[in-house]
Amino acid sequence: MAIVIDGQNLTVDEVIRVARKGEPVELSLEARAAVKKARDYVDKKLEEGAVIYGLTTGFGKFSDTLISKEETADLQRNLIISHTCAMGDMLPKEAVRAVMLLRCNALARGNSGIRPQTLDTLLSMLNQGVHPQIPEKGSLGASGDLAPLSHMVLTLIGEGQAEYQGQILPSREAMKLAGIQPVELAAKEGLALINGTQVMTAIGINVLWDAQNLARTADITAAMTAEALRGIKKAYDPKVHQVRGHQGQQDSAANLLLLLEGSRNAKVVNPNKVQDPYSLRCVPQIHGASRDAIEYVYEAVTREINAVTDNPLIFPDEDEVISGGNFHGQPMALAFDFLKMAISEFASVSERRSERLINPQLSEGLAPFLTKHGGVCSGFMIAQYAAASMVSENKIYAHPACVDSIPSSGNQEDHVSMGTTAARTAAMILDNAQKVLGIELFAASQGIWLRGERGIAGLAPATRSVYDHIRKTVDPVDRDVIMHDELVKFDEMIKKNEIAEAAERITGPLR
Repeated sequence: MAIVIDGQNLTVDEVIRVARKGEPVELSLEARAAVKKARDYVDKKLEEGAVIYGLTTGFGKFSDTLISKEETADLQRNLIISHTCAMGDMLPKEAVRAVMLLRCNALARGNSGIRPQTLDTLLSMLNQGVHPQIPEKGSLGASGDLAPLSHMVLTLIGEGQAEYQGQILPSREAMKLAGIQPVELAAKEGLALINGTQVMTAIGINVLWDAQNLARTADITAAMTAEALRGIKKAYDPKVHQVRGHQGQQDSAANLLLLLEGSRNAKVVNPNKVQDPYSLRCVPQIHGASRDAIEYVYEAVTREINAVTDNPLIFPDEDEVISGGNFHGQPMALAFDFLKMAISEFASVSERRSERLINPQLSEGLAPFLTKHGGVCSGFMIAQYAAASMVSENKIYAHPACVDSIPSSGNQEDHVSMGTTAARTAAMILDNAQKVLGIELFAASQGIWLRGERGIAGLAPATRSVYDHIRKTVDPVDRDVIMHDELVKFDEMIKKNEIAEAAERITGPLR
């Protein structure tokens, strides 16, 4: 069943389903009527000879240059081809599909002045799997994502390159194979298609979705480490977290208690120690703060995916065309910079738990560096190095992109958001965090194995389910092995959300 868009009710879940699962998309009847009404208004103003930014004038610093009616088609095409200045690696397919969907949804609101047939062509490209090749770098995130969105529009007009059925082809050839006719842009359509925050939002929404999954995986990984290090469950008592009141903290604590229910390794009280170190005792406070940040980003993104962000905006009922600044990416830039820090903290505290697992002074009697043959074998010594390296790298990426601004367009665009950089670096941080948590999970499962049959038998049902799932793919390390090969397996398990699924087979859905 197709997802119906109207510019106002698209959800994060629906975006992910279209981006990653290829679900089809349709335009609602009400949205189609609104789009046509706005376009009829634009045509009327053009016939009247009205002076309107981007319709009968140039762009940016050229906004005071009038364009004749005869030159409007050239104006739109030149806008697109001159703005295709993006560079770097191509965005992944799931990001491109999200870009296309979000642009269609923004246009569906009926404030952009695009022709219905142009919107239909972009929807056909999405549904038929014609994916423009969009380089990842080059957006300031202020007049929207001008450069990368222009690459999207290149395919729409039959230029550039596109991916179709696994092949990179000239766009015109890909469109022909899909049975889609390229568009010749009319007045206002170029701006309507490239003024907007859809690239940063598309990249960010994919990161956000995976960050939500990572939050659950982080709690599970911490629980596995608590099993290996004989943690104290009392610190997760709901009374502790209720008196502080933060929802993310309460949710994380509830997850930990559920995951560790029935454990004979992690106990309510440990007679041999009064309390655990912060990296175990304060998991709800640390993970919970990141969860609250992720929730803030989720709410901000939910607003943005149903926003009209091009310029100028058409209000046919009020007989107005308003040149504003909804294309400015600051709301998303701040949100994605916040998301970067939230994800970074999952990795930061995870690396500290990995250090405790391998350090004989901190590991509650586990073999040094988690090997029975220390000296001859190095065990997990360098795995912790790798985690530390990625955590350090995250500190660089986590620097807020939005605090920087380089004026452009002859100082007409004198403050920019750098929101697309924020989204892109959030993706880099996410990848590192997934890998760092994988290292901890590898080390925790090794520590549990080193406790012998008593340690494995003492696992809670939920952590035992995770342990058994791990052992389907990765054996305990008795002698040194090529660690990279094993670490890649953990990275893949986390990216595919297998760890959370293994735990939730016992617990039901975690918070």
